[in-house]
Amino acid sequence: MMEILAGNELTSGGVVYLDPAGRWVQDMQAAWRFSEDDGAARDKAIADSNATTRIVSVEIVAVCEIDDILVPLRMRERIRSKGPTTRNILDGATFDRQHLNEDGHVSI
Repeated sequence: MMEILAGNELTSGGVVYLDPAGRWVQDMQAAWRFSEDDGAARDKAIADSNATTRIVSVEIVAVCEIDDILVPLRMRERIRSKGPTTRNILDGATFDRQHLNEDGHVSI
């Protein structure tokens, strides 16, 4: 089993993943894959992320690879990675999920 780190970018509310360079990115496939032996590095990355105020709700996400594609084991994380399961519609317009630095507010 592998693990990745997921969180929410405070400004946009978008779901982000920690990459091997220590950057938070939207592409789950670019996430840093932690093995069972990488617990110390994973815990340091969590502590470093919690020391900033840019990323909130940092979580460890269990993943597997299927045909070289990262797939979260929990349905909740699969939904978070793709956005809402219903269409976001306002006044007839369809909206995509929030993206990094796209919105000036945090969705609630």
